[in-house]
Amino acid sequence: MFDAHVHIIDPRFPLIENEGYLPAPYTIADYRKRMEHFDVRGGAVVSASFQGSDQSYLKAALAELGDGWVGVTRLDLDATDDEIIELDRAGVRALRFNLKRAAADITEMTLQALRAHELAGWHVELYIDGQMLASLQPVISKLPALSIDHLGMSQEGLPYLLDLVDRGARVKATGFGRVDMDVAETLRRIHTVNPGALMFGTDLPGTRAGRPFEDADVDLICQVVGADLHAVLEDNAREAYRLPALERSATDPMPTMPIRRTDNPTVPIPRNQLPGAGEHTRPLPVIE
Repeated sequence: MFDAHVHIIDPRFPLIENEGYLPAPYTIADYRKRMEHFDVRGGAVVSASFQGSDQSYLKAALAELGDGWVGVTRLDLDATDDEIIELDRAGVRALRFNLKRAAADITEMTLQALRAHELAGWHVELYIDGQMLASLQPVISKLPALSIDHLGMSQEGLPYLLDLVDRGARVKATGFGRVDMDVAETLRRIHTVNPGALMFGTDLPGTRAGRPFEDADVDLICQVVGADLHAVLEDNAREAYRLPALERSATDPMPTMPIRRTDNPTVPIPRNQLPGAGEHTRPLPVIE
């Protein structure tokens, strides 16, 4: 499993109130305890609005989590090329634009996104209500690579989201407790348009969500995507974050085994050795 959306809230590093809100700590130890019964082999630590453009917490988290983990960061618009390259070396692989809880200069963000993609191959992750996608189409169409958080948030924005998916955008299957939509149907429609689009994530700790991640969320994804489960739970995200693909055995874990031959196999019996071989063959009686 690759968890494509995790927030680490480390009390050792500064936080900024957002709309009067400050979250409780949620450390790497807290995350590991919550997910200990899942086989999590990597993930993406995503910077939230209350972390501003602080990079110290993100670098520390990636260093502690180790191989298989990447970062999604927020940058000041005047961040230099050297800063982007340094963050890429630390494991950052994407920019996050919060268009739901923060005012933004869309034009400057787009220029920054293009620069980060050219320098380091980063894509953009949008936290946005899907209803805004239509009005932002002229800008979004200029982004070379894009991911949308939390299924696009709303049912009303789904047609615009599906159009982006058809053109290559990825969508995080996250935050089921945040959204205003039929989650199963939304997952099904996105997956039908592009099986490579959905990327699973827990969105832990689920700050300000109606409910946080539940184990049943994974069961729901399994029911919808069926045989493409590995792709949605891991492979799609690993490709998006430019991590090596995992090799999986193509052999059946429970193959059909050949029937073992006995020491005394059945052999044909010569006709002249059959019981009654010396007798004449008699016809069967006719039944009226």
